[in-house]
Amino acid sequence: MGTLQKFVDDLFETLFSTVCRGTALPLAIKYMFDFLDEQADRHGIHDMDVRHTWKSNCLPLRFWVNVIKNPQFVFDIHKSSITDACLSVVAQTFMDSCSTSEHRLGKDSPSTKLLYAKDIPHYKSWVERYYADINRLPAISDQDMNAYLAEQARLHSSEFNVLSALHEIYAYVSKYSQEIIETLEQDEQAQKQKLAYKVEQIIFAMSSES
Repeated sequence: MGTLQKFVDDLFETLFSTVCRGTALPLAIKYMFDFLDEQADRHGIHDMDVRHTWKSNCLPLRFWVNVIKNPQFVFDIHKSSITDACLSVVAQTFMDSCSTSEHRLGKDSPSTKLLYAKDIPHYKSWVERYYADINRLPAISDQDMNAYLAEQARLHSSEFNVLSALHEIYAYVSKYSQEIIETLEQDEQAQKQKLAYKVEQIIFAMSSES
């Protein structure tokens, strides 16, 4: 795996940096991470490991691990068994780098954890720096976030089946309607926009049509 070391380093440094992307950090990431910090503050969660884990579960472990392990999801390529084995090692290293627990190894540890064991502390420092750098960035207002989402929707309007996406969203909202409405009724911002009432109206209209 030594041959791949530079490529792995470049990949991790790019993913865990706010300045090595060639473009600005997507607003959605800053907005999402600030939201998680706000929720932690609201619920009196001051353990930084918990906040770290939330952020890791939302982005690196939810999105990037899948891309690393399954490049065929993004690129039109064939993934051989050898390539799959190599990517599994990289993905495991990536996951270990996002963990807050101590990286302990023994004689029975799998090879996927041993190959990059000496690099894990270094990669972990990159993850911690990345989260800290994002925390120091200026906050994103709701208005700016809404404008960003509207612009992204406009840019990619021809790439997705809007009706299919709306149907999937409705299926989820309909399934968990009670929990969603109760949560919206308790949220101050949602109360100002009467979101709970609007959701109820949408569900009623859709159920009437069907």
